[in-house]
Amino acid sequence: MNHPSDNAVGCHLPHPRIASLVPSLTELAFSLDLGPFLVARTGYCIHPRPQVSAIPKVGGTKTVNVPKLLRLAPTQAWVNVDENRLELVQTLESHGIEPIVTHPLGPQDHRALVGTLVASLAACPEVQARARAAGDALLERIEAALAATRPDGRPLQRVLYLIWREPWMTVARDTYIARLLARVNWQTWPPVEGGERGAGRYPTVHGDEPWLADVDRVLLSSEPYAFGPQHHAQAQALCPNATVQVVDGEALSWYGPRVVEGLALLRRLAGS
Repeated sequence: MNHPSDNAVGCHLPHPRIASLVPSLTELAFSLDLGPFLVARTGYCIHPRPQVSAIPKVGGTKTVNVPKLLRLAPTQAWVNVDENRLELVQTLESHGIEPIVTHPLGPQDHRALVGTLVASLAACPEVQARARAAGDALLERIEAALAATRPDGRPLQRVLYLIWREPWMTVARDTYIARLLARVNWQTWPPVEGGERGAGRYPTVHGDEPWLADVDRVLLSSEPYAFGPQHHAQAQALCPNATVQVVDGEALSWYGPRVVEGLALLRRLAGS
């Protein structure tokens, strides 16, 4: 693997060595022109292809191979409250690796997210400057997509967004996914909020809830569970009066550059 060199970016300070342990953050790193500084990723970090293929894998988001990660000597690790375990963050800190903790709760949080990542690069101003310039261009695209995707004048739709089966699992209203869907006036059910962290953010659906009969749309996410057409009948039985469709889970749950695609997808699904 080619590691970044100081001369390549004109930086006379130690360059950052970034371990990105969240798929959407890995993709975002490339959008911030930081690909050369990534030294580790998870096996789920598959975008952008083929650029990520040269970056060593260190397990999954919740099953990080810590000894392998330490051998790659990152200076910082990008993590997420929902995706990674608190114990991992504590382990990183104990080994002198700075955890850069992210927790965007909606598409409107991208300016703060990009700001956090750019700020973490202060030890190398030249790298920080290139990331800031790329980030400003990305944020301009994201904010234009947000402006084009608003709930005003759209009919309210009750939506069950399924991310897992056996048991069925969905999303609480204070998750990134639910707030993205709200941009087209799609309201997720059940009407619960899960709090800042923990299992309550992704509630289980048992199948006997009275509100299931009133759901307008069931969205079967292509990830983390690989829903496909073969699950259509089961989902239809769960919500007999709903329209059921498989949707691109990466577009609707990954933050970073993927949100532009996600908002465009929602506009198409909503008919505008």
